[in-house]
Amino acid sequence: MIAPIIAATTAPTGINGITGGSSAVQILVLVGGISLIPALLFCVTGFTRILIVLGFIRTAIGTQSAPPNQVLVGIALFLTLFVMAPTFNQIKKDAWDPLQANKIHFDTAVKRAEEPLRAFMFHQTRQKDLSLFVRLSRTRLQPRTRADIPTTVLVPAFIVSELKTAFQIGFLIFLPFLVIDLIVSSTLMSMGMVMLPPTFISLPFKILLFVLVDGWDLVTQSLVQSFH
Repeated sequence: MIAPIIAATTAPTGINGITGGSSAVQILVLVGGISLIPALLFCVTGFTRILIVLGFIRTAIGTQSAPPNQVLVGIALFLTLFVMAPTFNQIKKDAWDPLQANKIHFDTAVKRAEEPLRAFMFHQTRQKDLSLFVRLSRTRLQPRTRADIPTTVLVPAFIVSELKTAFQIGFLIFLPFLVIDLIVSSTLMSMGMVMLPPTFISLPFKILLFVLVDGWDLVTQSLVQSFH
């Protein structure tokens, strides 16, 4: 990837600097496209669901900065790589390896790489959300099969489904910690300790509960299994 950039920057300037100008524009577009790759990957993988659920865990326990945001993003990133490993391996086998061997063109490689990602997104997207964006797209021809649905319609439907699934999991996570907060609050009220913040007392109990039930293992297992 670096060699074409060097070749483009060292190319001779044509008449009125047209060649140099076009090379500069190509480099600018390339750098902009590379910067958008992480955002695109996060939108078509399970990163969004995993990160939101991890954020719900931290909020439910009541620890505002433990684990910190950097740790949560790192955990979400590597869990995403673990979940998406079969899809990425399929992309490498069908698209990347033939492209490196010069057996297929770049356009063909892009189409082949898109198929495993589309299959993953279709598997995780609710039919209701998919129908909503198909209707909002106002296409003249109604798609009869999944192949007829464009990726520009599939991606937002997938994102909405991921948000809905993440909030459902977050609701279930909140329930046991909410019960602890209610018990602590009612106990303090009955003892007349109104001035004492309930969260100050309930926080150690919530952390203890999470540790005793091996919460990280349970959450990780539930997240990974939710994609299958």
